[in-house]
Amino acid sequence: MPFTPALQLVAQDSEFRKFHDLMARKVQNILLVSTAYDAWVMEEDCKLSERIVSEYQGLNLSRPPRLTWASSADEALAFLAERTFELIILMPQLAEREALTLGRRIKELNLGIPVYLLTHREVFLPGESPAEGIDRQYVWTGNADLLVALVKNAEDAMNVDFDTKSVGIRVIIVVEDSPRYQSCLLPILYRELVVQTQEVIRQGLNQEHRLLTMRCRPKILLAGTFEDGLDLFRKFEPYVLGVISDVRYPRAGRLDPSAGVDLLAAIKAQRFDIPLLLMSNEPENARRAQDIPANFVDKNSPTLLADVRRFVLDRLGFGDFVFRDAEGGEIARAGSMFALEECLKTMPAEVLVHHSRHNDFSRWFFARTEFELADRMRPMSEKDFASPELLRQGVLQMVRMRREQRQKGIVANFNPKDFDPATDFFKIGEGSLGGKARGLAFLFSLLNRIPALQDKYPGVEFAMPKTLAIATEGFDAFVRMNDLKWLAEKDIPDEEVLRTVGKARFPRWLRNQLRAYLAQVTHPLAVRSSSLLEDAQFQAYAGLYSTIMVPNNHPDLDTRLEELILAIKQVWASTFYQAPKAFSRRVSQRTDEEKMGVLVQQVIGEDYGGFFYPAISGVAQSYNYYPFGRMKPEDGVATIALGFGKIVVDGGQTLRFSPRHPNILPQCPTVELALRTAQTEFYSLSLERWPWPRTDFSLVRRNIVEAEAAGPLPLVASTFLPEEGRIRDTASIPDRPRVLLFAPVLKHRLLPLAEILQDVMAVAESAMGCPVEMEFACNLYPGKERKPAFSLLQLRPMSARADLNRVTISEEDRARAVCLSIHALGNAEKTDVEDIVYVRPSGFEVEKTVQIAAEIGRINARLMDAGRKYLLVGPGRWGTADRWLGIPVAWNDICGVAAIVETASAQLRVEPSQGSHFFHNITTLGINYIMVSGKEGERFDWDWLEAQEISGMDEHVVHVRLPKPMRIKVDGRTSHCAIIPDDRDSRGWEVAAPPAPGCCATGTGAQGEPGPCVL
Repeated sequence: MPFTPALQLVAQDSEFRKFHDLMARKVQNILLVSTAYDAWVMEEDCKLSERIVSEYQGLNLSRPPRLTWASSADEALAFLAERTFELIILMPQLAEREALTLGRRIKELNLGIPVYLLTHREVFLPGESPAEGIDRQYVWTGNADLLVALVKNAEDAMNVDFDTKSVGIRVIIVVEDSPRYQSCLLPILYRELVVQTQEVIRQGLNQEHRLLTMRCRPKILLAGTFEDGLDLFRKFEPYVLGVISDVRYPRAGRLDPSAGVDLLAAIKAQRFDIPLLLMSNEPENARRAQDIPANFVDKNSPTLLADVRRFVLDRLGFGDFVFRDAEGGEIARAGSMFALEECLKTMPAEVLVHHSRHNDFSRWFFARTEFELADRMRPMSEKDFASPELLRQGVLQMVRMRREQRQKGIVANFNPKDFDPATDFFKIGEGSLGGKARGLAFLFSLLNRIPALQDKYPGVEFAMPKTLAIATEGFDAFVRMNDLKWLAEKDIPDEEVLRTVGKARFPRWLRNQLRAYLAQVTHPLAVRSSSLLEDAQFQAYAGLYSTIMVPNNHPDLDTRLEELILAIKQVWASTFYQAPKAFSRRVSQRTDEEKMGVLVQQVIGEDYGGFFYPAISGVAQSYNYYPFGRMKPEDGVATIALGFGKIVVDGGQTLRFSPRHPNILPQCPTVELALRTAQTEFYSLSLERWPWPRTDFSLVRRNIVEAEAAGPLPLVASTFLPEEGRIRDTASIPDRPRVLLFAPVLKHRLLPLAEILQDVMAVAESAMGCPVEMEFACNLYPGKERKPAFSLLQLRPMSARADLNRVTISEEDRARAVCLSIHALGNAEKTDVEDIVYVRPSGFEVEKTVQIAAEIGRINARLMDAGRKYLLVGPGRWGTADRWLGIPVAWNDICGVAAIVETASAQLRVEPSQGSHFFHNITTLGINYIMVSGKEGERFDWDWLEAQEISGMDEHVVHVRLPKPMRIKVDGRTSHCAIIPDDRDSRGWEVAAPPAPGCCATGTGAQGEPGPCVL
């Protein structure tokens, strides 16, 4: 049973979404109360507002706060009555008492707004408590970084409770009672934290990942006493990343010279793994720090900034992970999860145990906002494993699983330094990804949000082709540097376009990126177009551009690079080919507005004796415009083949089925027809040669028998037994013809392909809001050592195809129609048919159906020679092998037909055929099949037809040619059809009265001059 789409998408959004609610409370408005002179100094000399805006933009922080200045207490109180503020800063010149009085008056308003005192000197000495109306005092030295630090520290205090509990944000506790050192330390810490967080998120997968990770930087909580520091530690103990403390500050109401040492010692006793930093302006305290043990920094040192930075990098985990031996010597370092995984594979066991004991792994992951992984690692120790090697395997498995998980559904920026082969989707360059890449990226994201798919099919490996998208910036740079815009403006042969583009220079920056990519990737590659309008819902250029496959197996990297660049150039060249230009003119789209992205995908398949191809490839559509038998349009349809899907899109011999009814094969009602219509050839990629230029490049068309000895044919084929006249669902019988009916898959579920297609299409259709078409490929393996693999290659709205545009049949159309049906197959509006071939109902005899078929064949040949499509009308099942059920035409008898009308007959009481044994040809060529059974809502106007001018006539079959083309409208969404001639008004009557007997009916006078007819 297919998934319920509503169930699939619930709570399965991107893992980064949970970070959106972090830092919800912002300081958006600051009230600054100061003298006019201080305000002028801040604004003009320090450029305070400009510095704050610049600082926020430079750090990719949220919207900078707005600063409002008040020059007096009364003005400040007036502002507070009118506006909302999140932070108040009082900056007195000499009259501190006035500022303290204002602070008390503000607190009496119970607004819950923090009030900071910013002075030019310390008003309260260390050890003294601020006045009742002041929350905290800072010393202003003209450093605008302090204002930014105050804002961020206020926001940290506002958000810390929610953010730690919801996501596990880390906390750094700073215990310092000196306003002067607080004012010095906070800007240093915030600057270093934000910069190091930026360095960590530089490795982020994409812009969303980076911006959201910035919200996860550790929060700094400030305390001024022993008790406050200990309370903060106890409250946030699970989230504490590190503690920085002064030595001397109040404890129990008095200044204690050992408070900091005792606090850090108490924390160390409770949590041995928390990094500690003791700061003091007395160098002799370094020994006391060593006894705790804790790091030590001299406040008076000229290298204070560098010392704090070293602590943040080395101890809090923001820098590279540095593997050290027992003596502290560096063995190796890792700057990314992938690099860490590689180091873990070869690191000596004693080094792993050392870092595990000190929780260095979890701390490093906490700094990278990998909270879940870090939380699982922190309680883990070597005691949980029987040996150090098992510890290694356990850590490796956790890192690898998380690394692969975080890549799923993400479009990551390609960075050669941090290349991770587990990433599914890379992007190079800025600009749009293009239509095809957008659909594929959406598909990646969608599948990542339905993990239940893997749970439902545990015996199947679901995979996506590793993809590198070259955004339109690459195309723009290429066109600009070679001055190629004229190619869009002139109509020149495709061969000349290809030669011109092939000789053009390639952007060096893109060449360097591709070289770095190929240094890591040696899999065969498919280079696909991804233009801006390709696979769009309403103006789709699907199928108009080039796709090239390259083996990518040459031993020389530069040779492989040149092959890839040539393939990319050919895709870019196809932007200027004749077919896309013609289509652009048809949809009123300017060719010079089109831009081309490129997809470089690793090809799905296996190497079978020097040829690379998948066991199955195909196209599936969630809506079937040609249902058969008990199929319904919404059941969908799939077309599959052995080898690459080129044979599918080129209309070769393939297999068509409905995923909901995989055992119904419309093209194989008999053994004879199964043998005639089954696939006999397939495409594979030669790994030995790649000539340039070539239409199919290394794609080689081969007979299916070549896929038996060294290929997957035995896993998908059946066997024809001539002596028994039947087909058996096995390929194990030797020396018998193979028939590609995919019975092991569709009937015996070697791979539950039909069910998988139902589920994936249901989810995709629900997510895209319209019927969808997708391309897929499968690998099959003998035995049970490897799971069969299902890979989705492409997703597009079905309306992206030209033949699936919406067709509307109006009430006026119904009133004027000579044919109405509610059982029509296909989806089209045809306005170029003016010939009708029909079987005369008055002369129809069932015994003469073979003769009638021959007559139709002769007329068909004449019309084919003239290049004229026609409408075929007649009774019974067209193409039936039983002459008593209908007219047994062969395909060559009607190969020029545009649409077929199957009418009811008193002599042929059969159900409408709803397709027949030549069904495959009809669906492949887009021929509409229209059934008129005479039921309510259906009719065919034989009187009108027999009144038309006869162009040719046989004993039973008549050919008429209309003066103007009729309109054949088939709405595939409702299966309704209307055929409207050009000579009927809305009442169903002829516009002009029929001519009198003997009238020339030419619209001319008696002497051939223009004028009314006189006969």
